[in-house]
Amino acid sequence: METQKQTAEAAEVGRVTRTEKRRLRYRDWHLYLLILPGLLYFIVFKYFPMFGLLMAFQDFSPFLGFFDSPWVGLKHFKTMFEDEEALRVIWNTLEISLLQILFAFPLPIILALMINELRNAVYKRLIQSMVYLPHFLSWVVVVGIFVVFLKSDGIVNQFLKLLGIGPIPFLTSPEWFKPLIVLQVIWKESGWGTIIILAALAGINPQLYEAAVIDGANRWQQMWHITLPAIRSTIVILLILRLGSVMDIGFEQIFLMLNPFTMEVGNVLDTYVYFKGIQQGDISFATAVGLFKGAVGLVLVVIANRLAKRFGEGGIY
Repeated sequence: METQKQTAEAAEVGRVTRTEKRRLRYRDWHLYLLILPGLLYFIVFKYFPMFGLLMAFQDFSPFLGFFDSPWVGLKHFKTMFEDEEALRVIWNTLEISLLQILFAFPLPIILALMINELRNAVYKRLIQSMVYLPHFLSWVVVVGIFVVFLKSDGIVNQFLKLLGIGPIPFLTSPEWFKPLIVLQVIWKESGWGTIIILAALAGINPQLYEAAVIDGANRWQQMWHITLPAIRSTIVILLILRLGSVMDIGFEQIFLMLNPFTMEVGNVLDTYVYFKGIQQGDISFATAVGLFKGAVGLVLVVIANRLAKRFGEGGIY
């Protein structure tokens, strides 16, 4: 008798729970409505185009379509690793990405730490606004500004002439291409990258700094022993995400900076896919290159996430 009573109570609790969940689900319908635009964006522009990856394993013909084009297996991947131009493009991509990680990735962290040390609120907001502004410029505008300053008769070369230094071909010299790409990324994106770091800094308990001051710690010691350990997990997550896009430098910036003189050192996977797939019509080969690029990013994210967890960090999943 007692067992039957407990079973009935458990069933009643289950019904109440399901009813309550259903009520809460309908009560928050407007929240699901807010999710809908972002969800549709990922479905339409991220997941649905994955169907086109079939072309990487075909000699795709637009006239035959996906299902009637002949299947060739891993032919295009084999061609990619045997093509000297493709290997050079992969190396260019890795080199530029590594330079960005070494020089452009740490700067938002350093900049956020410097801004966080400002005590004048008005001056702090002014500096934040100034470093954020370049992010809202398109790459067309950014590259245009650099071209105006660095062309043969531009302001920089005019100044160098005054110093007795001959004009430097910044825009057509292969040696200057990669440093200019990194410099543009630093100028455009460093300020925007400080937002996440400043948000992490805002969550640090002020009592930790008060205790450190009582113990006689100076500003550098407080930064080293309190600030940096507190934002370490955020930095690790940002680094993991950055590694995921190590093969994805960006098309617009590179394409706008390329010219016949810098093509050998500046052609990267994004522009290579464009030249092969759009200009030369080799859609299947370009798709294989794009799939390889995404696969490398996925592998790097998984490895970096496991290493982060092994060293005691939370990772991204």
